[in-house]
Amino acid sequence: MGLHLASSFLLTLFLAIAMSKVVLADDININPPVIYDARSLIINGSRQLLFSGSIHYPRTQPEMWPDLIQKAKAGGLNVIQTYVFWNIHEPVEGQFNFAGNADLVRFIKCIHEHGLWVNLRIGPYIAAEWNHGGFPYWLREVANITFRSYNEPFMYYMRRYSEMIINMMKNEKLFYPQGGPIIMAQIENEYGAVQATYREDGAKYIQWAAEMAVGLYRDIPWVMCKQQNAPSIVIETCNGRHCADTFKGPNGPDKPSLWTENWTAQYRAFGDPPSQRSAEDLAFSVASFFAKNGTFVNYYMYYGGTNYGRTSSSFVTTRYYDEGPLDEYGLLREPKWGHLRDVHRALRLSKKALFWGQRSSKRINKNVEIVTYEKPGDASMCAAFLINNHTKLPRTVNFRGSSYYVPSKSISILPDCKTVVFNSQTIIAQHSTRNFVPSKKASNFRWVSYRESIPTYNDLPIKDIIPRELYQLTKDASDYAWYSTSINIDRRDLPMRPDMIPVLEVQNNGHAMVAFVNGEFIGFAHGTIDQKKFSLQKPVNLRPGLNHITLLCMTIGIQNSGAHMEKRWTGPDVVLIKGLNAGTLDLTETNWGHEVGISGEKLPLYLEEGAGKVQWSPDTGLGTSVTWYKTHFKTPEGKNPVAITMNSMSKGMIWVNGNSIGRYWSSFLTPQGRPSQTEYHIPREFLKPKKNLLVVFEEVGGKPENITIMTVNRDTICSLISEVTPPSVKSWERKENELRKVLLVEDMKAGARLTCPDDKVIVDVEFASFGDPIGACGMFSLGTCHSPNSMSVVLEHCLGKHSCTIPLDREAFYLTGDDTCPDTFKSLAVQVRCGKSSMPHT
Repeated sequence: MGLHLASSFLLTLFLAIAMSKVVLADDININPPVIYDARSLIINGSRQLLFSGSIHYPRTQPEMWPDLIQKAKAGGLNVIQTYVFWNIHEPVEGQFNFAGNADLVRFIKCIHEHGLWVNLRIGPYIAAEWNHGGFPYWLREVANITFRSYNEPFMYYMRRYSEMIINMMKNEKLFYPQGGPIIMAQIENEYGAVQATYREDGAKYIQWAAEMAVGLYRDIPWVMCKQQNAPSIVIETCNGRHCADTFKGPNGPDKPSLWTENWTAQYRAFGDPPSQRSAEDLAFSVASFFAKNGTFVNYYMYYGGTNYGRTSSSFVTTRYYDEGPLDEYGLLREPKWGHLRDVHRALRLSKKALFWGQRSSKRINKNVEIVTYEKPGDASMCAAFLINNHTKLPRTVNFRGSSYYVPSKSISILPDCKTVVFNSQTIIAQHSTRNFVPSKKASNFRWVSYRESIPTYNDLPIKDIIPRELYQLTKDASDYAWYSTSINIDRRDLPMRPDMIPVLEVQNNGHAMVAFVNGEFIGFAHGTIDQKKFSLQKPVNLRPGLNHITLLCMTIGIQNSGAHMEKRWTGPDVVLIKGLNAGTLDLTETNWGHEVGISGEKLPLYLEEGAGKVQWSPDTGLGTSVTWYKTHFKTPEGKNPVAITMNSMSKGMIWVNGNSIGRYWSSFLTPQGRPSQTEYHIPREFLKPKKNLLVVFEEVGGKPENITIMTVNRDTICSLISEVTPPSVKSWERKENELRKVLLVEDMKAGARLTCPDDKVIVDVEFASFGDPIGACGMFSLGTCHSPNSMSVVLEHCLGKHSCTIPLDREAFYLTGDDTCPDTFKSLAVQVRCGKSSMPHT
């Protein structure tokens, strides 16, 4: 296999650099360039299996970064992947922000301090369900610009931004050859989905983008994801759920197979039902990819985090990829976290054979395949994958004189071609459930309210004949814009019968809207992520003489994908009054007043000093529209993460001590009749030691009395293993080219192991059954076979301990031989609750 520099330099030049450490690009390299061949990336002369996870620095808080990165490392990752977010770094042209959770350099240095590498995706287009796909709004208003095309204005700003980011990384010596952690970078993002739209300009642009990126820094590989026929100087990579099946391979025989996005679930939009992806399916997909020459996988997202403020793209929920191995609160989502940790370890035990063995594949039938990596003549270098693709039936696979049971839709990994150390369908890792506990300290709210005044045409400063396009009007400075027009209605035009009421119709291009007539709330309407256009039709009480039609129109983020993003539009389009005696009255061209934002944002009411500028009144409980609510609360007890529930509200935004924790939308229900998101994360970093200001802006008409502040934990942990469960992958190690049992590590066949989070201990055993229990963590129940001694055995081994091992031994559970189901393969299901203890734990 031939070696290739990321810059396509000749091998001789690489050797000269590696040996002499000559100066490149005015920098002295501490390490050699990161290179690659058809098998893998090569870092400092060593091939690496790379397990990466996406953590986006602006979707969390700097104080959380070390804990998240440490948990990722403990989960077997050696790379962190992140996008770079142009619109938070340059929200106004020429004005830059790298402070707080926008501190990219601090984030990358934090990763480096934990001994992990970085895959940096600079975009500038990132998609990511992020507002405007990462583009700052001002870029739309550059004259003659066409995004993501061979367009001189766009390419000028793209190069300027890219050069700024790369130079920042170089100046901070963050690239691996400089001694930093960045081993790989990405330019553009899934351009293949839109390239055909731009025809020749698309092909020219993608070639230019690749050359521009590589020209900025040559000593690491650059990649493009989902980019068929990518330029030869970059590596094409795969995004998706099952790249072992869908990826046709990189753009050339000299490049490795890299998987830049393995989706751990699916992001959610408001109105979407829950999205899940099992730990078993994730592990299967990873093992499959590495069985087919893959050497890099990135979990998108490993930690999704929170779309604070107004950062999400159109209709995307404030919670992002909560189903990742780390949930929104940074807690381990088990068994997903633990099961992926185990597949990483199993693959690392196979590393030598994967890199230096010859791959061969033998298909037993249409569902069963055996893949081996083996070096002829070297028995120590052999690894095998036993693959059963049947979705329902297990299979027994005969391999080299032994029979192996392979469950349905699973892969068994044998790092020595003899010993099964991992099966993707068999979970040994513990399970957990998430608990939301009402805070005792942060309770007894005393709500006061302030309602926005409903403006009329004369109150609004911006005048036009027709309603203005909403994006161009707000310039993404606010979700909100007021529109108003006034009309004179002759008494003779009004219906004479009381049951014949005129109807206001507003055809709107998106995203949502509250309508008022003469200051009276008429109704609320909205689009969806798939159909942003909508129509409001409501009966209205008009009066003879002057009538005021006022609309509060809203964006819910700017669309993050597709071609010609700079040409997207939204907002009110046609306004009609139907049912008048004179017929339908078209108000679209009757002169409109406009104003960007609402008064409470400008004061601003979500800060203590701003809140003092208006007269607040005790909440009446009526649930009025366009209303601000304010209260104070004490900091919740303990150290667990904090959340707030908004089920009694409708739609709006939340601030804590002046920090926006994002949009809420409780009234947009899923097909199951529930909100897409019910709890919203309040980072403890936003809280003060004692008194905290909570401000809510309700757009439609919710009632705040049932808002609750909760603490969040995963103190309910479980184990479910059986007598046929194989040993834990932690029981094995490579030593002197042999797979050996690790001394002092208990065989998982002999016990179920539970470990409490943090410094907590097991304070209660909530369920225990040795037999054939059914259900899952949080929902276990007894089967037809059960040992009556189950609870006493678990209590004896676990109560009061930080971690415990429960023997999977029939004699321990059936002391007097009273096994009523001796022919049943037994399973042990245990559910315990962890908590604080004043006693030292063992």
